[in-house]
Amino acid sequence: MLVMLISCYTKKVSPKKFHVLSFKYALDGLVAALKEEPNLKFHLLAGLIVILISLYLKLSTGDWIIIILVIGFVITVELTNTAIEKVVNEFVDNIHPGAKLAKDISAAAVLVASITAAVVGLIIFLPYFTI
Repeated sequence: MLVMLISCYTKKVSPKKFHVLSFKYALDGLVAALKEEPNLKFHLLAGLIVILISLYLKLSTGDWIIIILVIGFVITVELTNTAIEKVVNEFVDNIHPGAKLAKDISAAAVLVASITAAVVGLIIFLPYFTI
């Protein structure tokens, strides 16, 4: 973001165009991650299934807010994990303990986010199935 901001002012790009470019770069990143990262596809599919179940069960507004936040949380952490893995792989040719640790920790963050989402999902959905 900082690099884009600097280039905005050094190349005389209008602030409005800067915001449009930021959005375009974000979409480019999402599309690239979807093409290259099977785990992201899995999480998006799981999120879509949860949304369909939520529609069927007619969740309350509060439950919807929590479901959307949790889905966004998992996808955000997965995207961050993907970015960390790509950067580490780009700069480290051989097996390096620090690089492995960084990748393992970012993968653990996805695991924690996914487990959290599953627990939140159980807390929200179980009462709808017992009625």
